[in-house]
Amino acid sequence: MISHPVVRALRSSVRCWRHRAVLGAALEASDVGSWRRYSTPGMEEVLARVVAPLPSYETRDKSPPPPESNSLEFMHFYRSLDREDRLGFLSKLSQDFGVDHKTVSELAVKLLDTQLRDPATVLQAEDRLRYNLTPRYKQLLSHISRVEGGVKFLVDLRADLIEIISSKASESAHIRDLNGTLKGLLSEWFSVGLLRLERITWQSPCEILQKISQYEAVHPVRNWTDLKRRVGPYRRCYAFTHAAMPGEPLVVLHVALTEDISDNIQSIVREFTNLDSEEDVNKINSAIFYSISSTQAGLQGVELGNYLIKRVVRELQSEFPHMAQFSSLSPIPGFSSWLQGLLSQYRKEGRGSDLLSEQEWKEVEQATDSTPGSPAVDSLRKLIVTGEWTRSERLSGVLEPVLMRLCAWYLYGEKRRGFALNPVANFHLQNGATMWRLNWHADTSPRGVANSCGIMVNYRYFLKETSKNSALYLQNKVITASEQVLGLVSQYQKNSKL
Repeated sequence: MISHPVVRALRSSVRCWRHRAVLGAALEASDVGSWRRYSTPGMEEVLARVVAPLPSYETRDKSPPPPESNSLEFMHFYRSLDREDRLGFLSKLSQDFGVDHKTVSELAVKLLDTQLRDPATVLQAEDRLRYNLTPRYKQLLSHISRVEGGVKFLVDLRADLIEIISSKASESAHIRDLNGTLKGLLSEWFSVGLLRLERITWQSPCEILQKISQYEAVHPVRNWTDLKRRVGPYRRCYAFTHAAMPGEPLVVLHVALTEDISDNIQSIVREFTNLDSEEDVNKINSAIFYSISSTQAGLQGVELGNYLIKRVVRELQSEFPHMAQFSSLSPIPGFSSWLQGLLSQYRKEGRGSDLLSEQEWKEVEQATDSTPGSPAVDSLRKLIVTGEWTRSERLSGVLEPVLMRLCAWYLYGEKRRGFALNPVANFHLQNGATMWRLNWHADTSPRGVANSCGIMVNYRYFLKETSKNSALYLQNKVITASEQVLGLVSQYQKNSKL
């Protein structure tokens, strides 16, 4: 139990919190004003009608659910609003129909007063406080999920909230709280046990195939023949679906079945066997995950992709018991942008010569007809921006060792809060994969050159080690990498004079 002095101190803190809450409400008047500017006639009336009061603690299990018409009216009204009015509507919903802060502060004081009483009394007081910390709108969201099309509506609604927050259209803490509440509900509704794994084939419904094509974000599908090949022999395509969103793939994984671990994407997306050929099991030793795409912006932060890879591995092991090699062939989005920024920074600081060895700078100068110092740095940056170096074997040969070690450092050494800066690297490392191999000239498409100087990376899944690797990364921020990657990182540290 808590001692009397501590209880008095906590009670005083709660009173102070009340005063701060009143002050905070006044300071947030500007936020209220912002949604009033966008207010649409009927907005307040609709919310007052469809957002039911939170039942009392004593009647919480006995109150009848609100009519389905409330959910339908909310959905219809929201869809009728333009972008600015939606912001005002969500601002009012989150601020005026959230938690009753006055009641919560009173219950917090009562909880402190029970600390010297029996455990049953304390637990009931805690439960009462926990119940009243539920925002009023959470009940409405839960009921919307039960009507036809309601879950999809809420997924799209959260996509709007994410866009509002990321674009800073609103700085309201209430909007962020609404987003967090909805994310929590979606995480429950889209837990892995409620998802269905589907293999997509050429015999799948046309609507599903069309969506698979539209949602492909990594290596765009060129035409129907291309799509047919990606679901044909030596290829697999899997998707997670949910009963509440029929016909809507949530996350899609494309897999190539190969003899060895692929080192370039062209061999997968452009070079195919005959569409009617039969698979030779003896030629299938590896599964290459070459594209994974989340299709619903509103499910951002809800774990789906990592579970999909694990489920697909089990499916493939069942189909090909002898298969032992599982690896991604992943793009490196952001590498070129990071490199351009690094070159600009080093030039500004007069440290351009630190990035390359003296001999490498001489070769760059000769290949670009530039003079030493800043002109050579500018020439190198221009080559990266335009991708012109790919048209010259000489330049390609000069830049290969430079770009490979810079890319290795970008993936391994550049961090955000201690984790890999690159989002694709962070995803696979969280799953327990090993940063296994960087591949030169792995994606020579204009997009591949522009995003990552044509380099791709294999994240290898050693199944007996994934749990350990994942724990090391998530708990200690340790990246498991191969000798090749670590060797390139060491070269970067040596040549860049770190």
